[in-house]
Amino acid sequence: MNVVDASVLLAFVQGEEGSDRAETLLIDGASCGAANWSEVAQKVRAADCDWGLVRALLDSYNLTIEPVIKDDAEWAADRWRKGEGLSLADRLCLALGGRLGVDVWTADVSWGSDARVRQLR
Repeated sequence: MNVVDASVLLAFVQGEEGSDRAETLLIDGASCGAANWSEVAQKVRAADCDWGLVRALLDSYNLTIEPVIKDDAEWAADRWRKGEGLSLADRLCLALGGRLGVDVWTADVSWGSDARVRQLR
């Protein structure tokens, strides 16, 4: 299992570079935090796309939406650094990956990569 952030799901539904790898992650079983799920819904709606259709597509895969728990919220708050550029949703995604002890996938190159952060592209 892996954790995927909003950029991975958006790359998949928009057919962007890396969408094939994103689909493999979804087929194999992935988790997405509730904050990132909300971000996907917001961006799909902002683009005047059919959220119901996109949600049905994503729900057809082996994707689990995980709640934000107190420890995740506190980890994300502790990880905040002025000017760093990681959003609250980004930090919550990293916290979820840490809590589950799995890799976190992103298409956001500003995250870099390390032992647990994997780049989609």
